[in-house]
Amino acid sequence: MEWYWAGGLMLGAVLGLMAIGFPVAFAFLGANVIGVMLFMGGTIGIDQLVANGASSILSFLLVAVPLFILMGELFFHSGLAARVFDSLDKLFGRLPGRLSYITILGGTLFATLSGSSLASTAMLGSVVIPETTRRGYKRYMAIGPILGSGGLAIIIPPSALAVLLGSIARMDIGALLIAGVVPGFALAALYALTVFVMIKIDPDAAPQYTIDEPPFTAKLRILVVEILPLGFVLFCVIGLMILGFATPSESAAFGVLGVIILMISYRLFNWQAIMRSIDGALRVTVMTFMIIVGSSTFSQILAYSGATGGMIEWTMSYQLDRYVMLLLMFLVLLFLGMFVDAISMMLLTIPIFMPLLGQLAFDPIWFGVIMLLAMEIGAITPPFGLLLFVMMGVTKGEATLTEIVVASAPFLGCALVMLILIVAFPEIALYLPSLME
Repeated sequence: MEWYWAGGLMLGAVLGLMAIGFPVAFAFLGANVIGVMLFMGGTIGIDQLVANGASSILSFLLVAVPLFILMGELFFHSGLAARVFDSLDKLFGRLPGRLSYITILGGTLFATLSGSSLASTAMLGSVVIPETTRRGYKRYMAIGPILGSGGLAIIIPPSALAVLLGSIARMDIGALLIAGVVPGFALAALYALTVFVMIKIDPDAAPQYTIDEPPFTAKLRILVVEILPLGFVLFCVIGLMILGFATPSESAAFGVLGVIILMISYRLFNWQAIMRSIDGALRVTVMTFMIIVGSSTFSQILAYSGATGGMIEWTMSYQLDRYVMLLLMFLVLLFLGMFVDAISMMLLTIPIFMPLLGQLAFDPIWFGVIMLLAMEIGAITPPFGLLLFVMMGVTKGEATLTEIVVASAPFLGCALVMLILIVAFPEIALYLPSLME
């Protein structure tokens, strides 16, 4: 069978199964069964499929996935997230557009403590939307910052998607997590600058209002007692990896311990929150590991059938500039992001992109950050960006999909600007990982 027929059959099987309602993990498993029957010796290939699936999840590095998810669940279910947002609200005083700035800063902090863009967006929306409505903010001044900052959890560690990407693509997971720090915080700064410009253009979009501003000593106490301790968890997750004291899995365990210590310190520790967090983390972890099982064999079947090698040979025969190839790969990711979720994007493209990446001589960690940015962009790209529908749920249908898309446009532009900067200056993503060598 020609490579293009083999590749088309495998990809078509996955997309066809997803189109008729199969979950992502089972769609890949179904396509794998078809693939091993055709390309790997019939029923003998099934034995290899089972062996590959088991070995794909028996990795110490994957321990980071459930621990990062558990850390985020504890952060939200314990009430720590709401406490942090209330503290930020008191610190910002009478700053014009304060609720939009608080959303961005809160979303950035939540990203460093949750690793879930969906959870962060839902949390921000449930807190911010009612308050901005009460204060007379125009809808786009509330929705845009929520969508932008909610997506930061895809890039800023601890990102469960980054761990999954590193595992599937066989990258250095610690380096990939650290590589997202500078781009993530720089993107948050671009969001804040965007809010500043939007308020200058339309001051009525964020009307000022009188508040009881606490004295300086009270603000200082809020900063020291409520905000700075979060730096302890951030150090557990990021600092220990940069200093080389912990692997990603170990730093994830320290992160969970850090959140539990904060829960006890703030008297928020209760068994109901613990059980709800464990239940949520277990559900997401099982789904994630099922996806890993399905995806690990998918890439091997593509290689065994000749589809991967044929695709590389065909692509390189055009002798296009490697940055043109990078643009084409990004456009593929952007197109997929309009229709499928981030995990499906990874599983469909990594088996093809990673071998091609070696031929183009691009740094895999650098490209991993670009993929994470593409997934963030895809999450707020119509018609099926997941965060768009989360926002529709949070606003309880009061905001139309068109309104939400228009509100997200300036922040989508910021992500594209950051993408261009990373391509032009790779050190933005690679400087911190270089310190780990």
